[in-house]
Amino acid sequence: MNYSWKFAATAAAIFALAACNASSGSASVQALIPGGPQAKALSGYTPHQRLRAVSACNGSRVGEAQCDALVLTGVSPNVSGYAPSDLQAAYNLPSSSKGAGQIVAVVDAYDNPNVATDLAAYRSLFGLPTVSFRKFNQDGQQRKYPAGNTGWGLEIDLDVEMVSASCPLCAIYLIEANSNSWSDIETAEAQAVNLGATIVSNSFSGSGARGSYFDTRHITYLASTGDSGYGISDPADFPSVVAVGGTSLTLGGKGRGWIESVWNGSGAGCSTKAKPAWQHDPGCKFRTADDVSAVADPYTGVAEYDTYGQRGWLVTGGTSVSAPLGACRALRAGICYN
Repeated sequence: MNYSWKFAATAAAIFALAACNASSGSASVQALIPGGPQAKALSGYTPHQRLRAVSACNGSRVGEAQCDALVLTGVSPNVSGYAPSDLQAAYNLPSSSKGAGQIVAVVDAYDNPNVATDLAAYRSLFGLPTVSFRKFNQDGQQRKYPAGNTGWGLEIDLDVEMVSASCPLCAIYLIEANSNSWSDIETAEAQAVNLGATIVSNSFSGSGARGSYFDTRHITYLASTGDSGYGISDPADFPSVVAVGGTSLTLGGKGRGWIESVWNGSGAGCSTKAKPAWQHDPGCKFRTADDVSAVADPYTGVAEYDTYGQRGWLVTGGTSVSAPLGACRALRAGICYN
């Protein structure tokens, strides 16, 4: 058993807790952006501009994984969405002083051949330091990468950029599984541990995964809870995994200076997996989620840079955003081991 429970208890003070009775409806695919107090990075929107959020990875989640990234289309100006400084301020992240020597692994399916240059462009624009970034295939080799996939490629860029935003000093290891089948993803999960990572981020969900590949002593596993409203699936529903849900985040309010509420698209609720000993809520006899949450609403989304399937800057949401943002929170919670 790993020590994810300790992270869940500590991080709750900073990340917004997602209610177990979150909306049972699916995520909205279309909305009006009002001309009110949106994120400062989104201030270029025309009032009542109609935008649409579309899934980056389409396909069945039965017996396989799909990424949980949502792309906001019709966005302007060129660089919109929350920047690293916004996210660090919103969640009080100790990003400038913590993380050196820490390895955060990102597990994804397929290849993004532009990930290194995209990550460098993202970090350069936002003034982040040069990163220690390495890409591996599921066998731990820095060659013979999987076939490319633009949907998962967008997910890959999003994941490494959100780890960068929350923990600029952390080393980032990307492990690309040959496909989105669980057997390949589980091989990549094991390889992440073999390569020395103590935090492993997983921004995908589906059914049919094996919990033993997400349960290693002294390793913190983070997983997105999905973007379809009430319900939770693998791997976020495993007791050994920190289930990361989603919120809507805007500037405003007193004290903290941010207004945050549960996003109705966030996966959450009562699972079908055994309840861990550290959970005592009476409303569900099984494992309950979410453990922690962060911004995921695509209409209060983050800035992403992707030149593989996209033309550069875009706004992205989904719990694929919130899961890798947990990297620095796990580090601050004191459960990461070098």
